[in-house]
Amino acid sequence: MAIKEDIERGNDSVLESAAVSLLQEENDMADKEDGYTDQTSSKASLWMVYFSTFVAVCGSFEFGSCAGYSSPTQTAIRTDLSLSLAEYSVFGSILTFGAMIGAITSGPIADFIGRKGAMRTATGFCVGGWLAIYFAKGALLLDVGRLATGYGMGVFSYVVPVFIAEIAPKNLRGALTTINQLMICTGVSVAFIIGTVLTWRALALTGLIPCAVLLFGLFFIPESPRWLAKIGREKEFEAALQDLRGKDTNISKEADEIRDYIETLERLPKAKMMDLFQQRYLNSVIIGVGLMVFQQFGGINGICFYVSNIFEMAGFSAAVGTIIYAILQVVITGLNTTVIDKAGRKPLLLVSSTGLVLGCILSGDHNLALDAVPILAVTGILIYISAFSAGMGAVPWVIMSEIFPINIKGAAGSLATLVNWFGAWAVSYTFNFLMSWSAYGTFILYAAINAGAILFVVTLVPETKGKTLEQIQAAINA
Repeated sequence: MAIKEDIERGNDSVLESAAVSLLQEENDMADKEDGYTDQTSSKASLWMVYFSTFVAVCGSFEFGSCAGYSSPTQTAIRTDLSLSLAEYSVFGSILTFGAMIGAITSGPIADFIGRKGAMRTATGFCVGGWLAIYFAKGALLLDVGRLATGYGMGVFSYVVPVFIAEIAPKNLRGALTTINQLMICTGVSVAFIIGTVLTWRALALTGLIPCAVLLFGLFFIPESPRWLAKIGREKEFEAALQDLRGKDTNISKEADEIRDYIETLERLPKAKMMDLFQQRYLNSVIIGVGLMVFQQFGGINGICFYVSNIFEMAGFSAAVGTIIYAILQVVITGLNTTVIDKAGRKPLLLVSSTGLVLGCILSGDHNLALDAVPILAVTGILIYISAFSAGMGAVPWVIMSEIFPINIKGAAGSLATLVNWFGAWAVSYTFNFLMSWSAYGTFILYAAINAGAILFVVTLVPETKGKTLEQIQAAINA
């Protein structure tokens, strides 16, 4: 009855006591090297974590394939199907609307049928979408296929980083979750490169390859232990955690920690969308959604979608500039995976945001050095994409997957992902209008937003490196 009365009054004493105990446990674990710590750092015992991550990021590669498809195929599709520019613009932009729908439904789907079930659902939509594009004879089927692949993208954008964060030990979680962004970048770059030599129908069929690998691989990897614990499948929870940590690993401490935290959350009412704005969850929601706002409204999709035009306007080779751009984002995102668990999330975000401000200033600073426009524009754009790949591209997704308590992860994750996709659409839609108004003003506007990101990170974003998900959530809500 006391618990019930606390809940009815909105009392947070249960969470506060859990926060204290978990933070104390964090300090105790930092002071001693026990079997659990040793085992989580053993590569030999974690092969299932690596394999499960590989399978999951096939969804990230599929995401990139969907996003990169329209760029190299525009001329061929318009010619073969006699599409007007307006019709092709609908084909290109409807992907984002599909992703928004996917973002809205991704959290509830992942909570209802599990993380693996959500990935299967997303894959099914992508397979159907690619086949529709391949067999399209006109604009209608083409748009239906593009909408379906966009829906799959929206689901993948949420469930892949969440699944990886929930299966990974704390000392590897940042690096493994960052692979999500690396594979997205790789998928985009591969689609762009092979799209120059394949027909648009053949390129659509290549999008089925990561789908096939993902569907096959899902038969051999465990479900998220935290999701299994949440829905009360105790035996499967222990078996999945044991598979992920190695058969000889003592999982009792980690299993008890997960159980204790979930039991605490189960005493609270099931969270709905409006519940996200309660005081107990508000900090997590502000951090997760805020990072998505700054990631997108800092200009990334406007610059990414129209980078060739930017290089052409600056009098630089669009082909050379785009290839350098593609290589840089893959290489630097790859390097990011090796340092995120050493340098920490917060320092990478600060370095990244500072680089974005500098890149924007250089890209827009044409009026101050007219003779140096090409070199300024190229340098600015390359600094911009390098800085974005170094932190702001991947780290917000890592933090988003870490900070939400499991009882609101579905609703909060859907909200954050929806905000991300809305920002992607808004920036890509308004970019050309802003550039026609003032190229200088456009980049200065983006610089100001990225400067705001620096203040946001300094004041509100916690460091999550080296902490379990339960410890992170306890610290935020303490």
